[in-house]
Formats: sequence, structure tokens, C-alpha cells
Amino acid sequence: MATIRKATAEGQPTFVAAAAVVGLLTGLVAGSFGLLLDAAGRGRVDLVRWAHGWQVPGFLLVVAICAAATGAAAWLVHRVEPHAEGSGIPRVEAVVEGRAEPGRFRILPVKYVGGLLSIGSGLALGREGPSVQMGGNIAVIVAAVLRRSRSDVRVLVAAGAAAGLATAFNAPIAGGVFVLEELVKRFDPRTTLATLVASAAGFAGAHLVLHATTTTDFRVPALGEPTLAQAPSVVTLGVAAGLLGVAYNGAVMAGLRIADRSRVPVVARALAVGAAVGAIGWWATPLVGGGDNLTQRALLGHGAVLAVLGLITVRFALGVVSYAAATPGGLFAPMLVLGSQLGLLVGLLGHAVAPHATLAPAGLALIGMAAFFTSTVRAPVTGIVLATEMTGSTSQLAPMLGACAIAMLVAMALRCAPIYDQLTRRSASAARENAAEAASSSHARPASIAG
Repeated sequence: MATIRKATAEGQPTFVAAAAVVGLLTGLVAGSFGLLLDAAGRGRVDLVRWAHGWQVPGFLLVVAICAAATGAAAWLVHRVEPHAEGSGIPRVEAVVEGRAEPGRFRILPVKYVGGLLSIGSGLALGREGPSVQMGGNIAVIVAAVLRRSRSDVRVLVAAGAAAGLATAFNAPIAGGVFVLEELVKRFDPRTTLATLVASAAGFAGAHLVLHATTTTDFRVPALGEPTLAQAPSVVTLGVAAGLLGVAYNGAVMAGLRIADRSRVPVVARALAVGAAVGAIGWWATPLVGGGDNLTQRALLGHGAVLAVLGLITVRFALGVVSYAAATPGGLFAPMLVLGSQLGLLVGLLGHAVAPHATLAPAGLALIGMAAFFTSTVRAPVTGIVLATEMTGSTSQLAPMLGACAIAMLVAMALRCAPIYDQLTRRSASAARENAAEAASSSHARPASIAG
């Protein structure tokens, strides 16, 4: 035993250096990914604005381009690398737990290009899932070059995932906390050290690419200190977030089951989804895409009750349909949109009915981000840290804790499994089907692998 401890201690500097390399490379890759996605988003908006001058031909052009990009992303995934489908976080979780093999190196380019095509075309998906999986795949490549052990590979994959999330959301602490709370589900020293080092290195690497001038992704107005008299609005939001989170998880999984049973070819389905998103983007450009613009508006307290209610309805459906398109893209950013808008809705209604018992709508939008995330993912610490890091606001921590606890209690009472647990089980099942088909026939078509 002493010999093992000595060997581990002697190898620690090398292992930490490997984690730092994984983090730095992930930061550079994920940072450039985010930069190109921002450019694609601006390009899509400019295209729609220009195309409006051509009326029907312009409309058809926008729809065709969005459909083609989404279809190309689906083709890449299902013809080149099935493991690049979906957010990628469930796949990373399975690798970290030792339930799946690390995967091939080509996951990285397929996830990168496919993510640019699908998210850039306007699908309601986030950049964080692809960033996490790309970080995990970079860890596999670095571990192979350095000839690390299988156990080290799993830890480095977790570290790469942390760096990917830290880069995607400009939140280095949340990146590490998410991996430890959700993926690894433990805080042993070796994993914690590698995760935090990679997260910090990824954050630094991304800044070399992005040259960011701000330390937070979102702005919030000055928020007053919460009082006990405003507790009813927090309780209401917690219950609402719990219920909506359960509904969202169920809808996402139902959408995937429908897609699995469909006889329509995967690429054809993706073309249809892309065309529909292009049409929505033509009429209401701000409604499509990752939704950071919508989250920012909610955090400023901007909106009317009916408009916010309609936005929640549209984004709920759009998120489910986008994820069922079987292209690369994450769930985090769409969750933040729904959570912030739900908080804003509760705030607007509360101020119309009982203003003295209601927090500011902007404050409830901030709390809603963490509460809805907690309900769907069942990772309250990550939700709280993420919302805090992304906004730089700490004044609402006390009500945020309460709302997250209530949202989590509602989800547990309704026996709704966390979304990534459900997706991981689906991914594992699809992997077994792939293996069985490959064994029976070399010409078998791969089964869908989502997550």
C-alpha cells in the first residue's frame, strides 16, 4: 500500500501537467468554437434582414439554408460519428463512470463542425454540450499520446469536460463543480485537483482566443436585498420551476422516443426541423438560436405577461424539437432561457397582484435560472454557482437556495429522474444495439445514440 501511495505521489506533477494541457487545448478549441458560433449567429441575423428585401424568394432562401445546415449536421453525425449526437454530456458521463469506451478521435472534428452547422442554423441548442464532449475527447487524445492508464483517462476526461463547460459559460468554478457534482459524483482529491486545474487552464486558454473584456456573460441591474415578506414569490417560483422542469424532461425524452420510432430517415427529419426553424427565424429572429439574448432581456426585467408566456411556450416546444433532430447541441443554454423567463413571468404576475410580497422581476429571473436547472438536472450547487458566475450577482443567494430546494423537492416528489441520467441510459442502450448490429452484420446501420 505504501508503494502505491508513493508511486501516486511521484506521478502527481506529471498528471496535473497533463490535466493542464487538456484544459488549455480545450479552452482554445471551445473558445474558437464559441467565436465562430457568435459569427454564425450574426450572419444568420444579417441574412434574414437582407432576405426580407426579396420577400418570397428571400424567405425560401433562408429556409433552404437553415434546412441544409441542419441536414448536413445530421449526416455528419449518423454517417461519420454517431457518438457525436446530442449534447455529449451523457456520453462523457458514461466514459467517466467506466460504462463506455472513450471513443474515437474523430468525435472532436464531427462535434465541432456539426455543432457549428446545427446551432449556427438557429436550432434551440446550447454550445456547452459540444464544448464538454470536445473537452473529453481532447483528454482522450492527450492521454493516448502520454500513454496514461485507463483510470487516468477517465479522470482526464472529467477534467476536459470541466474545461469545456468553464469555457462555454465563462464560469470556471461552475465547470469544476458540475463535473464533480453531476459526472463524477464524488470529491476525491485526485479528481478534484485535475478538474480544477483543467477548468482554470481552459478558462485561460479561451481568453487567449476570445480576448474577452467582460468577466460575466450577462448583465443584471442593481437588485435590492430580499426580505422575508417576499418569500411567497420565491416559493411560487420554486414550485413552478419544479413542475416545468419535470414537464420539460418528459417532453425531451418523449420527443426522442418519437424520433426513434419514426421511419423517416434521420437526415430528412433534420432537414424538416431546420426548415421549420428557418421559417420561425424569418418571422421572429430573436426566438431562435441558443437564446442568450432572451435570457439577457429577462435578467433586465424586460417583458409583458402575455409576451413572456408565449415565449416560454415557443421555446419549450422549439427546444424539444431541436434536440430530437439528432444533431450536436446542448441543453444548458435552452434551460437558462426557460428558467429566466419563468422567473420573469412570476415576477410580473406577482407585481400585478401583490407587489410588496414579490421580488423584483429581474431578481426572480436570476433565481429562475438556477431553480429550473436544479429541477431538470438535479445539480443544485452547479445551478447556483453557474447563475452567480454568469451574472456576477450575489445579492439573491438566499432566495435562490430556497427556490432550488423547493424545485428539487417537487421533481423528486414527482419521481422525475434527472435529464442526464435518462439520456445516459438511452445512450447506453443505443450503444448496446450498435454493438449487436455490428456483430450480426458488417453492413448494419448504426442505431441512434442521443445525449
